[in-house]
Parts: sequence; C-alpha cells; structure tokens
Amino acid sequence: MTQPLRIDFVSDIACPWCAIGLSSLQLALSRLGDTVDAQIVMHPFELNPEMSPQGERIVDYLGKKYGRTPEQIAETQETIRERGANVGFVFGPREHVYNTFDAHRLLQWAGLEGKQLPLKLALLHAYHSEGKDPSNHDVLVEAAQSVGLDAAQARAVLESTDYAEDVRAQENEAQSLGIQSVPSIIFNQRYLVTGGQPPEAFEQAIQQILAEPQA
Repeated sequence: MTQPLRIDFVSDIACPWCAIGLSSLQLALSRLGDTVDAQIVMHPFELNPEMSPQGERIVDYLGKKYGRTPEQIAETQETIRERGANVGFVFGPREHVYNTFDAHRLLQWAGLEGKQLPLKLALLHAYHSEGKDPSNHDVLVEAAQSVGLDAAQARAVLESTDYAEDVRAQENEAQSLGIQSVPSIIFNQRYLVTGGQPPEAFEQAIQQILAEPQA
C-alpha cells in the first residue's frame, strides 16, 4: 500500500551538504519505490545572508567564519566530493560563495508553478557542479528555463521584489523552530533529521515513520 509522506527540506543552495542530503534522500525514496508517495517542499535558509553581491573566496570565507586553514578546507572539500560521488552528485571546482536570496525568491515562485524541486536540483548543479554564480540573474534564468519554466517570467520575478517577504517569513519560522544548520529535513511535520545523511539512514527513518500509527 502506498502511503503519503510530506517532506519539508530546509536548505541553502550554497550548502554542499544540502546537495548531498537531497541526492541521498531521493536515492532512499527510489529504493522505497511505490510504498511511499513523497511530497517534497523546499524552504529557504541562508548560510551567509550578509554576503556581498560579488561574493567571497571560499578560503577567505571559511577561514574567517570557522577559523579553518586552507589545508583543512581542502581536506573537507575532498570529503564532500567523495560523499557526493557516493550518492551520484558531482562536485566541481568552487572558488567562491555567493548571496542566495534571489535564488530563494525564484524557488518560491517555482513552487507555485509546480517546478520547485527540479529548479532546486538545477541550481545545486549550477553552483556545486559547474561553479556558476547563483546570485547572477542570467544564471538563475538559465536554470529556470532548463526545467521548463518561462524565462521571461523568471526574469520578471528576479527584477522585482516578489516573494521577498515569503522568504523572510519562512527563514524566521525555521529559526523559531530552532533550526540553526542545514539541511534540516522534517517528515510529516513531526520528525526532524539533520545533515547530509547516507541513503540508508533516510530509508530507515522513513520506514519507521510510515510504520507508526497516524494521529
């Protein structure tokens, strides 16, 4: 019997562990097959909301924020590449981090158009695999068009302030729930799983949730 499952995925395009976590979650869902009918809803989270339009070098940004040395950063990025490869996500060379607010606005619009998840995947690929700037409107429009969204409408959204209040409200809601890191994945609005977990962990969590009596 197929059971419905709501999945609220709180994440940022700039977060490599979010790319790993989403790929891992999708792999887990594919393994579960027709036992689950999953609805994945994306929610915004900005790791670096004060980031300037021109972005910042990853080495400088992580060095200041976490006190990491270039060697430590390189080691972490190699771990990320390996973890990504394990779930079918390819990480390319990324030298900068960028502001992602406009990307989150576009994702809100894409949700109304029924294309939120495909656009999220396209944006994660554009940044993490191809090293493109997700604050650049041309990059965002290209990603939108690649998943079947209207390019002119996408650009109109980006050139306006549409969905800015929605993004801020959802970010505030996440903070009120105590979410301080991403990815944070909430199943059926009750069960929280955090981090870029392996597919087996997601698969086990989903099976346990579906086995519980529904309130």
